[in-house]
Amino acid sequence: MSNPESFIDEVNEELKRDRLFALMRKYAWIAVLGVLVVVGGAAWNEWRKARDIAQAQAFGDAIIAALDSGDPATQRSGLAAIDATGDRAGILNLLRAATELAAEDRPAAMQALAAVESNTALPSSYRQIAALKRVIIGGAEIPVADREQVLNGLAAPGQAFRPLALEQLALLAMESGDTDTALQRAQALLQEPDVTAALRRRVAQLIVVLGGEQPSDLG
Repeated sequence: MSNPESFIDEVNEELKRDRLFALMRKYAWIAVLGVLVVVGGAAWNEWRKARDIAQAQAFGDAIIAALDSGDPATQRSGLAAIDATGDRAGILNLLRAATELAAEDRPAAMQALAAVESNTALPSSYRQIAALKRVIIGGAEIPVADREQVLNGLAAPGQAFRPLALEQLALLAMESGDTDTALQRAQALLQEPDVTAALRRRVAQLIVVLGGEQPSDLG
C-alpha cells in the first residue's frame, strides 16, 4: 500500500505546484507593477529633491546678485525682477521692504510688508515680523488704534516677538501722552523672560525718560 500512497502524494504535490504556478502567472503583473511603483516613486522623489535644490540655489543666487550692488535703486530693480512663490515670496518681500526703506520709500516698504503680513500661506513667524516692522515703519501714518490692535496680537503670551511688541506698546502709550501706562508697560516688560540685553538697556532708558527709577541691575 505504500507505493500507491506515495504515488498519490506525489500527484497531490504536483497539483499544488501547478495551481501555484497558475496563480503566479495570473497575478504576476501585480508584483511587477508593485516593483515599478516602488522604483518609479524613488526616482520621482530623487528628481523632485534635485529640482528643489536647484530652484533654491537659483533663488539664492538671484538675491545675492540683486543685493551685490551698493546702490539701493539697483537693488530694488534687481529684487523686483525675481519671481518667487510660497515661503520664498515672503523672504523676497521682506528684503524688498528693507531696500525700499534704505531708499527712503516708506510707502513701498509698507506695501511689501503688508503683502507678507496678509499672506496666510506663509509661516506665522514671517507674518509677525512683517506686521511688527510695518507698525514701526508706519508710525503716526497708521492710526493709534490700528497699531495697538496689531501689537496686542503680537504681544499675546507665547508669541515669538512678544517682548518687542510690548516695547512698542509702551512707546505707543508714551506717544499718546499716557505716561503712567507707558511706565507700567516698560517696568512690566523687564519682568518678562527672554528679554535680550539690548532690549533691557532700551527699556531702562525709557523708564528713566518717563520719570521712573533706573533698574538696579542696570545701574
